[in-house]
Amino acid sequence: MTYPMTVAGLQRDLPICKVTDDLYIGAFIVFGDAELTVACARELLKLVPADDYDYMLTAEAKSIPLIHEMARQSSAKKYFIARKGPKAYMPDPIHVEDSSITTAGTQRLYLGRDDAELIRGKRILLMDDVISTGGSLHAMEELVALAGGTVTGRVAVLAEGDAAERTDIKFLEKLPLFNADGTVKA
Repeated sequence: MTYPMTVAGLQRDLPICKVTDDLYIGAFIVFGDAELTVACARELLKLVPADDYDYMLTAEAKSIPLIHEMARQSSAKKYFIARKGPKAYMPDPIHVEDSSITTAGTQRLYLGRDDAELIRGKRILLMDDVISTGGSLHAMEELVALAGGTVTGRVAVLAEGDAAERTDIKFLEKLPLFNADGTVKA
């Protein structure tokens, strides 16, 4: 089963995937889709004026191509990735806990102390590919606060389910949730 959707002017068929017995989602994956990545980045940049933020931040992993393309198109020299695990190259990392609809259990998001120092006192635009429960977004907000920065905006390609009703997120399209038979949840 798939869900046909137009995003950033491009038609895509999103596979419908099981999360629980009574919850299915449309899988939006930009990995490997250069045309979609470029188009979504272009449209996301239109949602927030460039002078509203100093840096962009996203969580690992599906939105990495998007933030990179947004940085390329906007001539940003630096952006940040909140990693799902500490890396040897991250000096004295800071972290917060995160839970997401597509990740089992609780996970952590990490930033190296060097990146945290760059965020201190800066205005940060959070971006993600899909916002659903808001768990990852909340964790990124906490990470920015822990680093001493200020979140000045939130953008996503898709707002899934109830996230589409949030007024603090700017997004390109709404993505419904699905029943086991592929019909849209009411």
